Amino acid sequence: MILIPAIDILGGKCVRLLQGDYNKATEYSQDPAAVADRWRTGGAERIHVVDLDGAKAGEPVNEDRVIRIAQAGPVPVQIGGGIRTFDQVQRYLESGIDRIILGTSVLRTPDLLTESAQAYPGQVWVGIDGREGKAAVDGWTENTDVDVYDLAEASAQRGASGIIFTDISRDGTLTGPNLASLERMAGATTLPIIASGGISTLEDLRALSQLGIPQIEGCIVGKALYSEAFSLEEGISALTGRRVC
Repeated sequence: MILIPAIDILGGKCVRLLQGDYNKATEYSQDPAAVADRWRTGGAERIHVVDLDGAKAGEPVNEDRVIRIAQAGPVPVQIGGGIRTFDQVQRYLESGIDRIILGTSVLRTPDLLTESAQAYPGQVWVGIDGREGKAAVDGWTENTDVDVYDLAEASAQRGASGIIFTDISRDGTLTGPNLASLERMAGATTLPIIASGGISTLEDLRALSQLGIPQIEGCIVGKALYSEAFSLEEGISALTGRRVC
């Protein structure tokens, strides 16, 4: 299991939201590219980037910034937020992005997932963002009646390569991951899963690792790193049991 640091971009800056609320954003850096360099130097094996402006607007807003981050170093970058057309999928994946994450479009235009997964096998994942077991869309600003576990199964049938599963109620709160919902998601799909939301301590990372679920390939960590609850190196060590030089 790997630790994946998050870079959320809003207004060109690196921020963290509280439970997905755009009115509760904390700015951590005016230079997302510099933050990415910091995570690469610290030993990150993958970087998770979200175009928050794009998620809300329904189209990429920080595309140039995201591509520069991806092209700056060898560490693979995955991107979500505002990806609604095949042209956008193509631009990202042919510009150095390793993996794209479809969210809202999986519900609004599900054929996009099918088409993208067929064209770019292994590189198209689905972001499932849950609030009380139901999927939220449009940058978490709109709730739906779609069950998150049913959505995972439907995504698998359409060719998704994996699931980024976020418990919105935990995101940015530093209250710990929802282990029960992660276990349930692992039982609902055979796809690989990356956990997101709520990780606040090294004990949270150890608890996640100790679930012993091979499907959970990694976890995304944001606020805990930015608030210096622990360093990236400490987090990797807690999650994997290995020291990072």
